[in-house]
Amino acid sequence: MPQTLHNPQTHGSAAARIAKAERKFDAPAPLRIWHLASFDAPTVAVVWMLAFAWAARVRLPAWIPVLLALAAWTVYVADRLLDASAALRARSLLGLRERHLFHHRHRKVLVPLALAAGCAAGCIVFTLMPAPSRERDSVLGAAALAYFTGVHSFRLPSFRGTSERGLSGNSQVIQKELLVGLLFTSACALPVFSRAAVQGSLALWQLSASTVLYALLAWLNCHAIDRWESRPSPLESGIPPVACTLSIAGLLVACILQPRPAALVAAGAASALLLALLDCFRGRFTPLALRVAADLALLTPLALLAR
Repeated sequence: MPQTLHNPQTHGSAAARIAKAERKFDAPAPLRIWHLASFDAPTVAVVWMLAFAWAARVRLPAWIPVLLALAAWTVYVADRLLDASAALRARSLLGLRERHLFHHRHRKVLVPLALAAGCAAGCIVFTLMPAPSRERDSVLGAAALAYFTGVHSFRLPSFRGTSERGLSGNSQVIQKELLVGLLFTSACALPVFSRAAVQGSLALWQLSASTVLYALLAWLNCHAIDRWESRPSPLESGIPPVACTLSIAGLLVACILQPRPAALVAAGAASALLLALLDCFRGRFTPLALRVAADLALLTPLALLAR
């Protein structure tokens, strides 16, 4: 019986090929900090707000996107700190992600900064925001506060694994994702809606169509991230069919809109396709890089603002 000779060089090259195949793409350091320090949500919020304003041909005062960025960053920092604190009190770290641990490790820096950002946002509201706008936005603020309080009072399972949730848990998570999408998009679009109505610069139904698409896109982003973080990579997530349906629907709606709203809807359709592609190749990314890429996929409207 012939013997197979052991060749160390061949064995080494094979091991190198396997290691190369299993190597996963990680996000560059600046993008990791962008996500871990919760700068991703304010970035997406400001880009979406400016894109809505671009589509409606509305000029926003500079303090409005600044206020949105400050408020979004404060809320996201508080949310992640409270999630980390609750998990640590329960002595269960299984549901915590790198972003939660980052906030907990750097809480002595992030808490004062978040308080300062919240105070700055309050000063803008009471010094620069007109009284009618304060009354209008107070409804959205109350809804956001009620949601935030409910999540952290009753501890909805915002990041537990699928196996821990059960069917009712999945339903709660989907409801939470939908609420997040609606509140997030409303905060971006409401100032533009009010000014577009006064200026008569665009039919409100066209702006509404763009807003609905982006609310669904925000939901899809949250839903995809939840699936990716709670399911092992080889399992089907169900994201591509939903993302492709949303993209096709957006492109069909864009055909009946004016050029600027149509371009905005097309950018949202492109974001949905990018999320579908990320799902298909998610095994090639580290969990942190996949999370960063999911948020970068929402920045397609930047192409419109650069024109």
